[in-house]
Amino acid sequence: MKRVGFLLKVKADMLDEYKKHHENVWPEMQDALRRTGWHNYSLFLRDDGLLFGYFEAADSFQASLDGMAKEEINLKWQEFMGPYFESMEGRPDQNMITLEEVFHLD
Repeated sequence: MKRVGFLLKVKADMLDEYKKHHENVWPEMQDALRRTGWHNYSLFLRDDGLLFGYFEAADSFQASLDGMAKEEINLKWQEFMGPYFESMEGRPDQNMITLEEVFHLD
């Protein structure tokens, strides 16, 4: 298991709408995430739109991304959510800035 942290930036004028969509993430998307190794997954959003994501990958961050890239529902979700993010080239899942883990306490 690999702990993964990443950042994205949600447009300030779309924060409420972004949060609303995450109250009801499509069940097919949730199933795909579970199937491809995304466990204990959380998103945290700051008032200025900075989004911090955390999950525990079954294998690695790249393996989890590669698995989702094969899921048709992921492409639909990424296209749907893409307009909510700043400075985006391509899909949101291709623009995650991964963070180095520097401390962990069990």
